Amino acid sequence: MARLSSFMTVSLDGYFADANGDMRWAHNADPEFNEFVAGNARSGGVLVFGRVTYQMMAGYWPSPTAAKNDPVVAERMNALPKVVFSRTLTEAPWHNTKLVTGDLLAEVRKLKDGSRDNMVILGSGSLVKQLAEAGLIDELQIVVAPIALGDGKKYLGGIRERLPLRLMTSRTFGNGSVFLRYEPRR
Repeated sequence: MARLSSFMTVSLDGYFADANGDMRWAHNADPEFNEFVAGNARSGGVLVFGRVTYQMMAGYWPSPTAAKNDPVVAERMNALPKVVFSRTLTEAPWHNTKLVTGDLLAEVRKLKDGSRDNMVILGSGSLVKQLAEAGLIDELQIVVAPIALGDGKKYLGGIRERLPLRLMTSRTFGNGSVFLRYEPRR
């Protein structure tokens, strides 16, 4: 059975996007952090997205700019299998992408049961919230960026019940970001 992880960058005050939906503040890279991200990209698996994140990623990673600025990550993002969950998209043209329009929870259960390849949700705050509430996420990987936004889209905002977690690892980067890896306590 495949494991499902979430990878999200959040502000110190817990937002994954500012009040205007902007996430550019999250790109506080340095060589050490860039190598960490490239290492994650090399590890493979299936990338999972909601519609908004998919459209943002599909608009950037296949571009010449992405290939020039971050060739390792761009190559992996374009090559890896991808799944996008959407009720409104009619096509998903980014190379190696499967569009899933059915019931989110049922479809994720089928994907987890039918695959040996681990999956990682990149961004996709609404998707993460729904899957975490349903107990379908096996690991939360969170990068806390050294910035407070004051308002925006809250990571795991609006969950109906507490989600007890156990810290598995942490790492601090020279850019001030902190990586935290949690597993739900079941």
